[in-house]
Amino acid sequence: MIWGLSIHAWITILTVLTMFSVLLFTKLRSDLVFLGAVGVLFVTGVLDAKEAFSGFSSTSVIVIGVLFVVVAGLTHTGVLQWIVRHLLGQPKSYPGAVMRLMLPVAALSSFLSNTTVVALFVNIVKMWSKKLGISPSKLLIPLSYASGMGGVCTLIGTPPNLIISGLYADKTGTVMNVLATTIPGLFCLAVGVLSIIALRRLLPDRKAPEEAFEDASEYTAEMMVPSDNSNIGKSIADAGLKDVQGGKLIEIIHFDEVISPVPDDEPIMGGDRLVFAGQIDEILRLKKSHGFVSATDTVFTVSEEDSSRKLRTAYIPLNSSLIHKTLGNTSFEKDNNMTLVAVARQGNRLEVSPHEVKLHAGDMLLLECPPKLNIHTDHLSSQLQFYESDQVPNIGYKTFISTAIMITMVVLSALNVLPLLQCAFLAAFAMLIFHCCNAQQAMKAINWEILMVFAGSVVLGLAIQKTGIAERLAYGILDVCGTNPIVVMTAICFVATFITEFISNTAAGAMFFPIMYEAAEQLGYEPYPFLIALMISVSSSFATPIGSPTHMLVYGPGGYRFSDFMRIGLLMNLIILAANILIVNIIYPLTPLH
Repeated sequence: MIWGLSIHAWITILTVLTMFSVLLFTKLRSDLVFLGAVGVLFVTGVLDAKEAFSGFSSTSVIVIGVLFVVVAGLTHTGVLQWIVRHLLGQPKSYPGAVMRLMLPVAALSSFLSNTTVVALFVNIVKMWSKKLGISPSKLLIPLSYASGMGGVCTLIGTPPNLIISGLYADKTGTVMNVLATTIPGLFCLAVGVLSIIALRRLLPDRKAPEEAFEDASEYTAEMMVPSDNSNIGKSIADAGLKDVQGGKLIEIIHFDEVISPVPDDEPIMGGDRLVFAGQIDEILRLKKSHGFVSATDTVFTVSEEDSSRKLRTAYIPLNSSLIHKTLGNTSFEKDNNMTLVAVARQGNRLEVSPHEVKLHAGDMLLLECPPKLNIHTDHLSSQLQFYESDQVPNIGYKTFISTAIMITMVVLSALNVLPLLQCAFLAAFAMLIFHCCNAQQAMKAINWEILMVFAGSVVLGLAIQKTGIAERLAYGILDVCGTNPIVVMTAICFVATFITEFISNTAAGAMFFPIMYEAAEQLGYEPYPFLIALMISVSSSFATPIGSPTHMLVYGPGGYRFSDFMRIGLLMNLIILAANILIVNIIYPLTPLH
């Protein structure tokens, strides 16, 4: 025993700390990290075989996997698109836009994957921002916040709710109702919406990244001189390239020689790469007027270029493998049959060739792509996020069938006609039987990486409880906070809220479940209200873009900086925490254990 903890407890603590450090500071896949942590706990004897792999048979993990199929049916039948088209309307002011945006998003996120919902609404927000004459950055953070706050309104809305309720059922034999968090969640949502409107001055006013391609100070573009070009042999001045309309030639690359600034009498040679700064539409006209081509592998004539290729915009997400790399030193363009045309970065002129730019999270890329491009492949989507998608589902009678299936599943579960797991399986089978999605789409919709993380989180929570860490921490919190149950509840929820800014909310839920449960029992109270408060807390991550996958989805399109989330997010964390503790103690009064 060291400081009152066994060797197995210290192994668990070191394993958890190492796992979180790896997740924070490396790009290793999260499922591999969690699997490695489970392996360490098994090999060192902290957990036996049955305990180490209990997460894979956990009811809550199976429910999450089955719900992926249900969501696939809703997505492929156009339910989300129908809602967007018919229910949102046209806002006339910023408060009106916030209300019309956050409430439907929260409602959808109560039953669907919040990542799917946010991905759909990003383009809607951009259209609204133009009509309202405000920056999308004023609406995209509220969009992401709404999806998180809506998710806590039902047990199936966010994975931590399922994990915590599943652990509670395993511990007590009592199954939580699917709508157990609805009233507290709705109250926190209302407080959140009003807070966003009141604190809107703290939301950053960033230029939409795609607008950078219309601003001479925020992008660079590159073109190549083909071998048969009529301007070969002319000077830059004679070819009319020194100061073109809407832009400026900032660099010429003669083979391996970089010339900058470019003198007026510099001759043009075949194979030269010309780097311009200016308005993208004006610069791209040079391709036609001067017979230039996209700067990729050597092109000898203009006719060799594929005229059917399209320009598409994409941004670098926070988890992209392209971060800190230059496309010129990778095979990315060749592997994906794309050509980098231009790069934009927030507020900074990039005085180098796009192919030499060391990419950062949030950078905007203008790419020349083949006419048919599958932007949803695992390889491509892990590197870039494209703004537009050509895959728009048809809305028809299957839209209403899939909606009816979803509503029936929720109602049967809420009325305790059938347990949630059975309801989810029946809904998934119905989606397949009525062809709302096919078997291939259903299997593709299941995110096995996420399921591995969920299963690993359950096992970590078990290890924390088995080794006595939860009991020790619970006693430590009681020593600091005293025996007032509301103070103890608040303290644990406060720590959980800020821990989940840096780690998976599922992992935070699994880790804090035994601590909260043990603390409640030591105080002599029924743990149920404590766990409802914990569910809301571990999903209330507002202060960092890495706190939620939906924050990462809006990070690039909003042109945000890391600190933008902290300006309003820290206050939001405290506001929602206070609302959470207040409403939970009203709806679920503390009850002494019998």
